[in-house]
Amino acid sequence: MIGRLNHVAIAVPDLDAASAQYANTLGAKVGLAKDEPDHGVTVVFIELPNTKIELLFPLGEDSPIQNFLDKNPSGGIHHMCYEVDDILAARDQLQVQGARVLGSGEPKIGAHGKPVLFLHPKDFNGCLIELEQV
Repeated sequence: MIGRLNHVAIAVPDLDAASAQYANTLGAKVGLAKDEPDHGVTVVFIELPNTKIELLFPLGEDSPIQNFLDKNPSGGIHHMCYEVDDILAARDQLQVQGARVLGSGEPKIGAHGKPVLFLHPKDFNGCLIELEQV
């Protein structure tokens, strides 16, 4: 069902410093910051030859990333995103197998302009999983 790893998301307490570290220290191609109000985050994508890193920073007081940073002040891995061909078919199959889809269960449009869903971390070894339709 899942395809390639699309990205690993890292919550960061300082988006500018994290972006500079990837650009200057690691020599990576760093994109521009983009606000995603529907998800309560500002994102920066780091382009790698085989995948992406998504830096997440809180946008607004109700940001789920702020809650994560309150518990992990230095930041850390927030989620992993896998590609799927058909997000609704993937959702339905996962729910039949007992996996919990977060939110309403209906896909939202993610940072790449494609439908996404999140799966409960307690169902996947403590890892929050994002599915993105490609």
